[in-house]
Amino acid sequence: PVLIAGDLTKDEDVRRVVQGAVDGNNGRLDILVNNAGIIGLGGIQKATLEQYDSIMNTNVRSMFYMTQLSVPYLVESKGNIVNVSSINGLRAFAGVLNYSISKHAVDAFTRCVALDLADKRVRVNCVNPGVTHTALHRRAGLSDKEYEAYLKRARYTHALGRYGEPEEVADCIAFLASDQASFITGASIPVDGGRHALCPSSLSREEGGVSAMSQSVDS
Repeated sequence: PVLIAGDLTKDEDVRRVVQGAVDGNNGRLDILVNNAGIIGLGGIQKATLEQYDSIMNTNVRSMFYMTQLSVPYLVESKGNIVNVSSINGLRAFAGVLNYSISKHAVDAFTRCVALDLADKRVRVNCVNPGVTHTALHRRAGLSDKEYEAYLKRARYTHALGRYGEPEEVADCIAFLASDQASFITGASIPVDGGRHALCPSSLSREEGGVSAMSQSVDS
């Protein structure tokens, strides 16, 4: 494999990554997985414009530019794109405003680009993970104790009674990128243990209903 390090908020790095991937694969690009992302805490009273710019640049702008540069190669190969969104792109949660805005944008971007490229036979989909055991939340500032409590709450905030593992999200990405998903495009696929299907009342017995969801930060 060709490994290329870069900061995707820097346009020159995005160009270098795409060109390096193409050059390392004999001028061909078959699959683009847009999975760069950061998270930030805070609702409308605490979130800042600086945080908004940082999250949107990483989660949305870099995806836009990476996709735009990759499209000519994907059209040639009849390839496909898989974007990594979040359950926050499908549902509203208090306390993570800028992150949720960015993930709603990812879902809209996915659908729009899917329609743009449908006649080129390039499929575009996204996955929407729930709580997934990664370093994302610690990087947002959660302490080890807070993160451990957050993972424990997943027993009540996910219908399957647990949080997800990165491999489970990766398996769904691999499926969407494969020929087995040849008739799927413009789709947002929850990989969230049924979290998207829960209503606040489903959580009231163990987690205090809406208050539990308002404390949510998903992958």
